[in-house]
Amino acid sequence: MPNNNTNIPETSVGEAIRVLADLYVGALENRIPFKALPAPFLWGPFGVGKSAGIRQLAEAIEQRTGKRVSVTDVRLLLFSPVDLRGVPTASKDGFSDWLMPRIFDMDPSEDAVNILFLDELSAAPQSVQAAAYQITLDRMIGEHKLPDNCIVIAAGNRTTDRSVAYAMPKALCNRLIHFSIRSDVRSWLEWARQNGIDSRIIGFISFDNSRLNIEPETSDMAFPTPRSWSFVSGLLKTMDPVKVSDIHMLISSAVGTETAMAFEAFAELYDKLPDVDGIFAGTCRDYPQRHEVLYALVSSLEAALRERDDVTRSELENVCAYASCFPSDFAMTFFRDISEIETIKVKLSGVRALQQWLRAHKRRL
Repeated sequence: MPNNNTNIPETSVGEAIRVLADLYVGALENRIPFKALPAPFLWGPFGVGKSAGIRQLAEAIEQRTGKRVSVTDVRLLLFSPVDLRGVPTASKDGFSDWLMPRIFDMDPSEDAVNILFLDELSAAPQSVQAAAYQITLDRMIGEHKLPDNCIVIAAGNRTTDRSVAYAMPKALCNRLIHFSIRSDVRSWLEWARQNGIDSRIIGFISFDNSRLNIEPETSDMAFPTPRSWSFVSGLLKTMDPVKVSDIHMLISSAVGTETAMAFEAFAELYDKLPDVDGIFAGTCRDYPQRHEVLYALVSSLEAALRERDDVTRSELENVCAYASCFPSDFAMTFFRDISEIETIKVKLSGVRALQQWLRAHKRRL
């Protein structure tokens, strides 16, 4: 759908990356040079996952083409124009040459793809922007040219994101393709499960979607974003084992005091969930009814299934029989999510409890 303020499509990181992966894989398959394609610009608030999305794009291209894909991540706020063009040096004939900057050190071979990611472009000083735009538009700066197998992608915050950002000239806008990246809960939850984010955080965001990304007040220094939740996950793993409330100061320093307190209250429920080992063994008969507890339990069971590489079919039978007693929306969410776990999905077709539930509710995975 279009962003009404900018007249460009608004999408999630995951969807933008899927579209761009199709574009670049199609270019490779049809032998269309990357320089014939306009460079994309990803607009969006800080912490929404634009940088992580570029790494996902590299993985997608690599998996679909078999080529080696490397990413050069250039944070333009840290650069000067000279950093981009290189250092001048005297040549033997009395002229000056420019030593090539390290960002141009790429593999030009046909079995490789390079991605040059110019991040925080809209926040860089205008002198740096001018140099970066030459790279984005002309694939060169000074006498230095990008190899033909290089994809150029830029990203930056919008002027409405309460961050340092400069408006882009309209003539330049017309030479790029633009995506407005929004915070998307479902895409983030999928990414979080695949990337080891603490299951208590996954359960909390599933329970309260509004806590994934809150636009800060002008005076706020700490506030929840996808990035800051990944910080919290790292803090929890570093301090484990510890009660979540025992590291309140660390958590609130990342997502703010109010959100930290809400998360800690949720984690208290998480610590009192029915015995997961008992559910796997088929001996647990404790079925919680409160929705916040069910969100926590679903997240806990999913995390346990991802962590156990040797789950037996009988354990899956027990887990699915237990989940069949959840309210139907919770059960369907759980069954759909575990069907996406590589080590689990091949075993689900023979699980009677799951198949019976799907038939009874006329649902399909």
